[in-house]
Amino acid sequence: MTSSAIDGLTATPKKSLIINAFVESCSGHQSPGLWQHPEDKSTSFNNISHWVELAKLLERGKFHGMFIADVLGAYDVYKGPRNPDPAVISGAQWPVNEPLAVVPAMAAATKNLGFGVTVATTYEQPYHLARRLSTVDHLSGGRLGWNIVTGYLDSAARNLGFTEQPKHDERYAIAEEYVEVTYKLWQSSWRDDAVKLDKNKGVYTDPSLVRTIDHVGKYYNVPGPHICQPSPQRTPVIMQAGTSSSGKNFAAKHAEAIFVAGHSPSTVAKNIAEIRAKARDQFGRDPTTIKFLAMFCPIIGETQEEADQKYREFLSYGSEDGALALFGGWTGIDLSLYDEDEELRHVESNAIRSAVEAWSKSTPEVPKWTKHTVANHIKVGGLGATVVGTAEKVADEMERWVSEADVDGFNIAYALLPQSFGDVIERLLPVLRQRGLFWDDYAVDGGTYRENLYGKKGAAVPPADHPAAQYHWKADVQTLKCTGRHFPVCRPPFLPGPVRSNDSNDSNDSNDSNDSNDSNDSNDSNDSNDSSDSSDSSDSSDSNEIEADYISELAFTQM
Repeated sequence: MTSSAIDGLTATPKKSLIINAFVESCSGHQSPGLWQHPEDKSTSFNNISHWVELAKLLERGKFHGMFIADVLGAYDVYKGPRNPDPAVISGAQWPVNEPLAVVPAMAAATKNLGFGVTVATTYEQPYHLARRLSTVDHLSGGRLGWNIVTGYLDSAARNLGFTEQPKHDERYAIAEEYVEVTYKLWQSSWRDDAVKLDKNKGVYTDPSLVRTIDHVGKYYNVPGPHICQPSPQRTPVIMQAGTSSSGKNFAAKHAEAIFVAGHSPSTVAKNIAEIRAKARDQFGRDPTTIKFLAMFCPIIGETQEEADQKYREFLSYGSEDGALALFGGWTGIDLSLYDEDEELRHVESNAIRSAVEAWSKSTPEVPKWTKHTVANHIKVGGLGATVVGTAEKVADEMERWVSEADVDGFNIAYALLPQSFGDVIERLLPVLRQRGLFWDDYAVDGGTYRENLYGKKGAAVPPADHPAAQYHWKADVQTLKCTGRHFPVCRPPFLPGPVRSNDSNDSNDSNDSNDSNDSNDSNDSNDSNDSSDSSDSSDSSDSNEIEADYISELAFTQM
């Protein structure tokens, strides 16, 4: 069995896989055009019953969670610039609804299923988002995860008050401060026992156990306090998909679950090993607690012939324009500029050659890579691994990913909804259970998403080595002396740095030391592979190198 190692960190195969459903509040999601198939129901995404029934199906199958991707703009690079028509006509992630709205209804119909929701840090104030996520964590009984993305579509930026998308590294600098603010609001603004509900004394909340955070930074000034009382997890499960240089630093520091996409284990193994090593060496985290989930689209048949026939049928419904519209949005590359039969591995664009090279390495049997070939690789399953075969073959491939890439589980993309998930539940999961690779039931019945992710009762809040944990105001920690304002200052006594004295009259002084100097803010040399900073159809001088791992990041960030 192959293992991966970096700087002395050795990977070991996991015995129980994490399985999430990968969806979006649109039709088709990673399989553009398949909404036309007579057995696909993904066009029902506007109906709440669609989501409730899907959640109930996944919980019957003992899925860990449902991961909901999102975009805030149209894919308008292909046949562009600024031309959304191919995406609009084909229904390629368009139209698309807000992802968080359906979670409470699904949570009310289930008991254990977790919900990971994608929300960008670039376009919304942290105080507002902290409130929204706390609310849904309450309503779901602590079953919420937050997939932190920084955004990549210029069409989204233009509609949300930006003349253009902030550059890639700056988006991560913004995200770094953003999550710090949310950690302070969620973890440190209320002591665990602040809510009293004392009817005899008429005290709902003890005001001495609620405090401001007084955050003053480069991008945000947030006095607080948090407007919501602590939710079951305080901080939702932190998810991320970054494999660019800045993204890997951010993931190593913050992420509890990291999504990776590639057509073979070899395309993601190095990034996984590197992020685990960074988490251990730079941020003092236990790297084995970070869960890596690979994007995976299984096409399952009773026989190989049946599976192959299903795949050919699915391809016939797939939209080439829709696939190339998605590719254009993910990479900033407009393939309409190239001839139908042009070999893309030989074009002048370094960006295109780099993008195609990853696929050609994983599928060497393909003799020529044209834009039609690229479209076919996206039509069913998007940028992840699409595996066609019997349940046993699919299980073999999943074991190979665990062995060779050190993944902990999979985000399952569908071809047809809900049929694809039904096939996984009825055919694949029994095989995985026989091999000891998937649980028989939830580890913590009625538990939080974090408890079931880690398989540990009582692990509802971020672990001690997570950066959010340092802010946790526990019930056994004494209240700090009030500084003259209504709320005590937000400075956990176990954090370094002085507490302001009573004679301080500057209520806006910053109590943190990372205004703009934290470790992820220093990547001033913009990554050359950040092609998503521009949706211009021509190759820009500062974004003509696209690494396959960054393209995999775009497949999951979906914002």
